[in-house]
Amino acid sequence: MANSEDATSTKGPNYVEAPPVQRAAPPADVEGGKSSSSSSSTNRIGGSSWILRRWKREDLLKKGCLILRASALLFSLLSFIIMATNKHGDWKNFDRYEEYSRYLLAIAILSTLYTGGQVLRQIHQFSTGKAIFEQRTTGFADFFGDQIISYLLISAASTAVPMTNRMREGSDNIFTDALAASISMAFLGFFALALSAMISGFKLSTQTYI
Repeated sequence: MANSEDATSTKGPNYVEAPPVQRAAPPADVEGGKSSSSSSSTNRIGGSSWILRRWKREDLLKKGCLILRASALLFSLLSFIIMATNKHGDWKNFDRYEEYSRYLLAIAILSTLYTGGQVLRQIHQFSTGKAIFEQRTTGFADFFGDQIISYLLISAASTAVPMTNRMREGSDNIFTDALAASISMAFLGFFALALSAMISGFKLSTQTYI
């Protein structure tokens, strides 16, 4: 008791005993912090993989359109060349018939010019990485251009079929064979551009600028 009273007297009358020091508790949820950081990392990885998949899909669609338009260019050019050189004298001249001279040949030339321009534009974009026109304009031009030219091709080929069938019933020769070959190339060009139009429509529907 004496020691206790001596210690109190030496501390003075104004002495206030300090409260006991409490140690800081460790972080409440260390594991939770780890899981949240790992989940954010997973989200970043997932977002990056989604972007990569989208880029690959867009690149694949662009290459698909290029291949289809190049095929349509080849078929249209063959249709034009076969028809333009189909002259064998007398009634075996294509320019004696409007179904061939004024329609199928004209549409084959138009399709060749359109697909040739599209192929050159896409090759320039792939090689330089720069688009000649803005994306919105290109998207609408691809979609409507592919549809219109494919419709004209199928219309011209369908118009030329009845006349060719009547000719082949009377006489099957090199002239009628060339007519059938030119019509077949027009049909193949239609199928290529129709598929390209479907891809163009899908690309257009997934863009955010519409």
